[in-house]
Amino acid sequence: MAESKISENIEEYLEVLYRNGSNGEQVSTTQLSKELDIAPGSVTQMLKKLEKLGYIVYTPYKGATLTDAGMEIAQKITRKHRILEKFLHDVLKVKEENIHDQACEMEHTLSDEAERALCNMLQNPDLCPDENVIPSCNFDFDNCQQCYSLTDFDEIVYRQSNLLCISELTSPTEGKVSFIRGSSELLDDIADLGISVGSNIKCDYIKPYDDDGYNVIIDDNELTITQQMANNIFISI
Repeated sequence: MAESKISENIEEYLEVLYRNGSNGEQVSTTQLSKELDIAPGSVTQMLKKLEKLGYIVYTPYKGATLTDAGMEIAQKITRKHRILEKFLHDVLKVKEENIHDQACEMEHTLSDEAERALCNMLQNPDLCPDENVIPSCNFDFDNCQQCYSLTDFDEIVYRQSNLLCISELTSPTEGKVSFIRGSSELLDDIADLGISVGSNIKCDYIKPYDDDGYNVIIDDNELTITQQMANNIFISI
């Protein structure tokens, strides 16, 4: 069960788990200890706490995987961090060596409303300055154009499922397209391939078939999509 206010410490743990295991991979205690610069014994105690809270499944001596509840929090904080990095880099022109630490300080206090405004101002970015994919928002829209058309933030409904874009997948996955991010031009290009929200999708390939795109099966039709499309087509997980 999610807390009404998640501590920054918990958010940091979940963020690292997401960064290393977004597609259900088990993340070792050693990996967490190294990235967080925290003693393994302290990491183990926190993992036990996170499991009690329902955010992870913890296997002693092996590591942890995110639950749906943990994934929701981890994606939200990761998204805010990477959007802030994009804003600090592109708009404020902050020195590159300072961007990560400043985003870390700001991500925990950035409201959902401000996050949405930043996303709209930056024109729905798919990559942060380090070229890591920015997770989807958890607002219940089919695409960014629907988000633009709703001016009152208080009317926004939150999505009930977690999403991953095609380029984040690390194992063969099947599901339905639930959200498509990007400009009207990108949406048109994706639609021209017969891909829309609700399409059945099967991703058999863990990595791009070459440098130019990914092979996917949409409603039983095999297609090749570009890297940009793969960063912006999201499926429910």
